[in-house]
Amino acid sequence: MDMPPDFIRRRLIAAASAAPLLPLLSACAGTPGTVDGPPAPAPIYKVGDRWIYSGRDGFRDPLVWEETREVIAVAPGAIDIRVTWKGNRVDSTQVERWTSAGDLAQGAVFDIETRQFAPPLPRYKFPMTPGEKWSLFAKQVNLTTKREDPVNYYVNVSGWKKVTTPAGTFDAIGLRIFMRLDDEEFWRGPTQCNYLVWYAPSVGASVREEKSAEYWEKGSHRDGIGAIRAQNTLMQLVSYRRAS
Repeated sequence: MDMPPDFIRRRLIAAASAAPLLPLLSACAGTPGTVDGPPAPAPIYKVGDRWIYSGRDGFRDPLVWEETREVIAVAPGAIDIRVTWKGNRVDSTQVERWTSAGDLAQGAVFDIETRQFAPPLPRYKFPMTPGEKWSLFAKQVNLTTKREDPVNYYVNVSGWKKVTTPAGTFDAIGLRIFMRLDDEEFWRGPTQCNYLVWYAPSVGASVREEKSAEYWEKGSHRDGIGAIRAQNTLMQLVSYRRAS
């Protein structure tokens, strides 16, 4: 896997913190502009389903890429989705393994790091109902760094909203996701992620993903130095195809 410097610089991985995500949770408790509505049903995936996204991460010299997700195999308890990134400083492919439409057994939850989760990580809980929450310390193995520390994962399902993307306007349900990663070092704290994902049942996938992540160098609070931004990403659906 050929990885760009933007991704490599974020991977000084060590033990995950056992502390809860209270700072992030207090920072953003809800999602403005949403309305209540029915639960979002689980999608039925077929070989040939495909979603193409535009991605942008960074500030002065941003990483820009096209991300393609395509279902390549479906069997009981196993859905394989090939994910391809192609851009100005990235050209990589991996295959995600899902045991159901919402449970990730192997794939990426931050940048393009590959992780194995046992038991599978509940990224979605279908049917997804506004107001639903779930939280766990997800046991995992980071295949990129060979670390086995857990990831602290919290999801708050908000309401419905019309979300406009290059692929069109969709009725989507919001998921506020908070993660504390497994990359604490002696000189820095763990990366803390604050994501807002908009999932559209008519598409069977997310249509917009807003991702922010940061970490603190240890001692920097005392010295008055701010957080180090590790991620500032916007992904939007450009096109999609559902297999017949």
